[in-house]
Amino acid sequence: MNPMNHIRSRTVALPQRNIDTDQIIPARFLKVTDKVGLGQKLFCDWRYLQDGSPNPEFVLNQPAAAGAHILVAGDNFGCGSSREHAPWALVDFGFQAVVSTSIADIFRNNALKNGLLPIVVSPDIHAQLLEEPGVQLEIRLDEQVLVFPSGQRVAFEIDKFSRHCLMHGVDELGFLLGCNSQISAFEARRT
Repeated sequence: MNPMNHIRSRTVALPQRNIDTDQIIPARFLKVTDKVGLGQKLFCDWRYLQDGSPNPEFVLNQPAAAGAHILVAGDNFGCGSSREHAPWALVDFGFQAVVSTSIADIFRNNALKNGLLPIVVSPDIHAQLLEEPGVQLEIRLDEQVLVFPSGQRVAFEIDKFSRHCLMHGVDELGFLLGCNSQISAFEARRT
């Protein structure tokens, strides 16, 4: 994972409610164990027409979505099964954060462990983001705030351990490996 502290990006709005993990990455693509390339399958059944060509109506296929790293999603994002492939696909596509009024717990945990920042905001802030699709937004993980172009600051919650891991670009195992000298010293004292 890459260390994450500040994200500056335009937003992409996908306001549908209850987007489940099968819509994020359909089950037929779960046979892989490698994260690379899953971004091509992200929202596959919505992004592509029956003949395999891009659906020009889908928001991620529109020029304004190119290079955006913040997805503003509808309520209850990431519900459904507990497939880790869903955050893998979002990250491989280029997203660094998902903002919604609620994010399913299992998806949230998988996202945090894979370098994707899930942010829950109030319905009024969410509505503001949906009214201004493509707004340039800044996420300051160190301060735990969203910053709008107007200067408006909106706080968000994240647990200290997940915040630390994201800011240092490590997963849980990487964190433990970083404590190896302290663990060895403890073991030496204990014996």
